[in-house]
Amino acid sequence: MTLADNEELASAPAPGPAKKDKKAVIDEVITEALLEQFFALLPPQGIEQDYHMLERAYRGLPAPDFARFVDLFVARGRNLNSKGPQGTMLEVISTHRKGGEYAAAIKKYL
Repeated sequence: MTLADNEELASAPAPGPAKKDKKAVIDEVITEALLEQFFALLPPQGIEQDYHMLERAYRGLPAPDFARFVDLFVARGRNLNSKGPQGTMLEVISTHRKGGEYAAAIKKYL
């Protein structure tokens, strides 16, 4: 790509807003059945399954529901200290500005 190509791209109008084909989900009730679905997730190669489940639950659930998931996770004898590429899930969450409630859900069992 040349400098002229970069300038042409920079001067091109920005695309319009993406078409919204999904409704915003507000106040969705997270059922036990939905929490159970996280236990069926298979990790990518090289990632521990317990870490993968925790990460997906952390990224997909509001804090109160993540706490419920952690309760189920521990009740099933799963490993809260399983490690991913950046350490344990607690170590990762602890670096996030809004991770306090999520971290507390894990810390209560450690």
